[in-house]
Amino acid sequence: MKFLFTPSSHFNLANMFTFVNITAGLLATYFITQNNFFLAIILAWVGGAFDIFDGKIARKFKLSNDFGVQLDSFADFLSFVLVPVFLIFQAVYSVSYDGAMLIAAAVVSIYYVISGLRRLIHFNLSTEVGGVAKYFIGVPTPLGAILLWLVYLANIYGVLPSFGVIILMAAIGWSLNSTIKVRHP
Repeated sequence: MKFLFTPSSHFNLANMFTFVNITAGLLATYFITQNNFFLAIILAWVGGAFDIFDGKIARKFKLSNDFGVQLDSFADFLSFVLVPVFLIFQAVYSVSYDGAMLIAAAVVSIYYVISGLRRLIHFNLSTEVGGVAKYFIGVPTPLGAILLWLVYLANIYGVLPSFGVIILMAAIGWSLNSTIKVRHP
């Protein structure tokens, strides 16, 4: 079990938490395809919890490494970019739109995914292993996912029409790569 506390191990404790995040994201994707949105959201939040702990564990036990940074960004892309976009597309857009509006919703969804991917790649290229900045520049993908969950909830409770979901998804996608400063927790 020494490998769990070896920084160079791909299976150290921090990375194991990240693997759970990835597993939760994959399962959430599956449940979205089954239109079980409640379970998908629960799994996405489980992934989010493990995302919080993987970084804390990596810093506490000095387990940070380049592999872990890349792995964490992959997990973030899956759990905080693809899952919420896929959920909104399946639960909101596909039942509300057809034709040109569905294509517009698809374009905005793709824009969000590319924005999230760009943000994560830029973060990886500009961060030091084990380093934590005081502020993020641009909205981090986990916060973007939380904002998308709120948009989704506003829609399903009838507060926000489907067109509003498209507009807010585009705005949140833009904010991922903006110059907005967000304090690191």
